[in-house]
Amino acid sequence: MAKANKNKVSDEVVATADALTKANQRPGQTKEQNKLISAGIQKGIEQYKKQHKAKMREADKQRKKQSSKNAEQCAGADHLAEAKDNTKPSILPWVLLGLSWLGFAAYVYSYSPS
Repeated sequence: MAKANKNKVSDEVVATADALTKANQRPGQTKEQNKLISAGIQKGIEQYKKQHKAKMREADKQRKKQSSKNAEQCAGADHLAEAKDNTKPSILPWVLLGLSWLGFAAYVYSYSPS
């Protein structure tokens, strides 16, 4: 039963193959030759569809793999951000800010007209 289903060709493929055969028919060609040409075109269309499906499956696998990697990286980045939030804030920026204000005040005081 699987073999009969495997060899079955869709009506759309048959119609396309027949149309291509008629479009490329040469004068003096027999019906048998037309049938052989049509069968070859059908095989080509089916083979193309199989290859296209395989490429699409592979691209889908790659896309899913990439999205799962991105999700893992985002989860890891969130974990690192939480770890940084738990650390003690540094005092260095505040010391530098205070020193810069003191320096600015000293500069203004020393050059002010008295």
